[in-house]
Amino acid sequence: MCIVNCELQNRATVLLVEDNKDLNEANRRALQMCGCTVLTAENLAEAREQLTQAQPDVILLDVMLPDGNGFDFCEEIRGKTKAHILFLTAKTAHEEMVRGLTGGGDAYITKPFHLEEMLVKVDVAIRRMAIDKTPANTFTFGNLTLDIIAGQAFINGVDLLLTKKQFSLLLIFTRHEDEVLSAKQLFDGVWKQTMLDYDKTLRKRVSELRSKLEKHHYSHTITAVYGKGYRFEKRRDMNVED
Repeated sequence: MCIVNCELQNRATVLLVEDNKDLNEANRRALQMCGCTVLTAENLAEAREQLTQAQPDVILLDVMLPDGNGFDFCEEIRGKTKAHILFLTAKTAHEEMVRGLTGGGDAYITKPFHLEEMLVKVDVAIRRMAIDKTPANTFTFGNLTLDIIAGQAFINGVDLLLTKKQFSLLLIFTRHEDEVLSAKQLFDGVWKQTMLDYDKTLRKRVSELRSKLEKHHYSHTITAVYGKGYRFEKRRDMNVED
């Protein structure tokens, strides 16, 4: 069964730019099983041709290609496409990653990788594109809707009755799915002031928010990552579709 949200994927087009034919084929099949429309290119010339005929939502771009460099190609096309660009690379040096991100890339997938990792990162990219298309005062995340102006959150139209702090926390979490956010990052983003005992205060608010999400059987939860902070991620104890 596909682990990503097929309802979103059915509206998504992915361009794979990879000269390894076996890897290209494996990625293509996995994405198609999840409902994506998949275009492929084995070099930059073919990628340019594909972009004259289609407007992909996500581009999986290998860094080392027979006719050029993926970083340079990203800079070339960045002003011509709104697609999220995910680099496929064996390069893990900090300088290389910075170059790719400052050149217009959105994220990295480091080789070798599991297909599940690739599917999750493509899914996240598609979700963020969907968010970008919503009105500025409304933020949607699957069947969760956040009204930025009113400070209200709804799951399938049912008001979660969040406090202002709980709403601010949820907004931050939904914008950083699967990322580990430190207690200080969250406290600074919600309270916007320095407090010595922010950890105890934050734990209480996170616990309250988690309980409200679970009460409504929401697909995501907030997980404590020991010594690092908190992560907003899909629940592993239930089978739900957003």
